[in-house]
Amino acid sequence: MNPEYDAVIVGSGPNGLAAAVLLAQNGLSIKVIEAEETIGGGTRTKELTEPGFFHDVCSAVHPTGLGSPFFRTLPLHKHGLEWIHPKYPVAHPLENGDAMIVSKSLEETLVRMGRDGKNYRNLVKSFVDGWDYLSHDFLGPIRIPNNPLSLARFGWFGILSAKLLANSMFDTEKVKAYFAGLAAHSIVPLEKSFTGSFGLVFATTVHAVGWPVAKGGSNNISNALAQYFKSLGGEIETGNQISRTSELPSAKTVLFDLTPHQIVRIAEKELPDSFRKKFLKFKYGPGVFKMDFALSEPVPWSNPDCAGAGTLHLGGSFEEIAYSERETWKGNHPEKPYVLLSQPSLFDDTRAPEGKHTLWAYCHVPNGSDKDCSEEIINQIERYAPGFRDTIISTHTMNATEFESYNENYIGGDINGGAQTIKQLLGRPVPQWDPYKLPAKGMYICSSSTPPGGGVHGMSGYHAAKSALKNEFGIKV
Repeated sequence: MNPEYDAVIVGSGPNGLAAAVLLAQNGLSIKVIEAEETIGGGTRTKELTEPGFFHDVCSAVHPTGLGSPFFRTLPLHKHGLEWIHPKYPVAHPLENGDAMIVSKSLEETLVRMGRDGKNYRNLVKSFVDGWDYLSHDFLGPIRIPNNPLSLARFGWFGILSAKLLANSMFDTEKVKAYFAGLAAHSIVPLEKSFTGSFGLVFATTVHAVGWPVAKGGSNNISNALAQYFKSLGGEIETGNQISRTSELPSAKTVLFDLTPHQIVRIAEKELPDSFRKKFLKFKYGPGVFKMDFALSEPVPWSNPDCAGAGTLHLGGSFEEIAYSERETWKGNHPEKPYVLLSQPSLFDDTRAPEGKHTLWAYCHVPNGSDKDCSEEIINQIERYAPGFRDTIISTHTMNATEFESYNENYIGGDINGGAQTIKQLLGRPVPQWDPYKLPAKGMYICSSSTPPGGGVHGMSGYHAAKSALKNEFGIKV
């Protein structure tokens, strides 16, 4: 009996949709099944605080979305996706009104860095210039690289801890703090090896592609992917929670946009016992506590140039951020957490009523934390924007436990699909040549628990679909 579909994808996040698109582009019949009533995974947008205030529930800023090698090949602009670039991609405010303001222009940024500009240029320029080919290596599984010399140079620096790399390259506290803010996206202590690579990749994307937001909200990324997928003949079903593989329609192959622990639960009968044990050992990292704000006016930054930045890293000096991340890793809640903040309504007037604004912020917390960190986040914003409290109309919060309830892929509030330790960077989700293929007939994992990890880039889905096309259908991409 012929299967009903060539492939079924469980989960409609960016990776699931990217996998669906690539499979459909190759003439296959594809169905995406989503547990929630709306698609998108980590790219949903909702009125969380007040009517007319549109907030990104999870991801908000998308350097790897715009820089994704796969997304760049798709006609997403024809399906409603429009990128908006703030005046400055990122800023790192400091005490007394000082700030590291970073332009997309590398040359403008070098001037602001003063005596550290030369070393910053030497560190990132070759990667910025080579992003078009290096992005395939950065955003994929470990393979023979497209440009071995450039990747070897990246590895030389990237294998270092962020602390060692910053201290060896920079003299000024301002530039060191900026690098700490970039590297802390890893949600790993900055003294650990390989955290330098996160700082390098994010610094590269600042100047290579920018840090844009999606006009109208991140949901327009998933909406554009879904519309293009449907134009290829694909089907999407929402509101269907899959708990066992027996609940799936018949298909030659199944791709799971889920994390290892969920896959073990759903495909318990199909997976060998030895592999299930490996998947159950997969480690999840710290979680996040997130706040969304409806504001009566823009944030009153002490440094007015911060109002031109789409993203801000709040946390002070390198040492302060390193301490915050180290404490979180140990299971503690630091009094002054590192805060990531986005102010999209300054650049996208569809996000809030006229004259009003939205603000998006989160800090890292221990996995599974149910602590309310509202005061800690507000205090960090007030530190660099006195009077901020007076602009707040209302707020919406989600602790780490609530994040998992909202999206089952966020185990304990981990938004990266698993801890980004050395072991799980080099062998994610388990060490094997093809990290996407499961040891069960026709089954694959396509979530951010596979290379290249977290972010709205769709590359985990792309590579998983590429593997399935080759192994199940004899199609090489």
